Amino acid sequence: MTVKKIEWGQLPTPVRVALAAVAGVDAGLRLWSLVDLARRPDEQVRGPKVAWMGGLIAMNTVGALPAAYLLWGRHAAATDR
Repeated sequence: MTVKKIEWGQLPTPVRVALAAVAGVDAGLRLWSLVDLARRPDEQVRGPKVAWMGGLIAMNTVGALPAAYLLWGRHAAATDR
């Protein structure tokens, strides 16, 4: 069984727009997460920072891992309380 490969230009415009939007959201969440993680002290991160950093850089999760970090991977800063 062979799978027919479809080129980017062959995709319908709404599909290309949706894929580009998902990629943009993922990139934005990933960048936000990485910047926050780099600036946040170790004691305000749930789990090892190096594990979060490695996962955020290496894993393609369509925004799930950055969202998980932003929602559950960090403690509130003292000024956030």
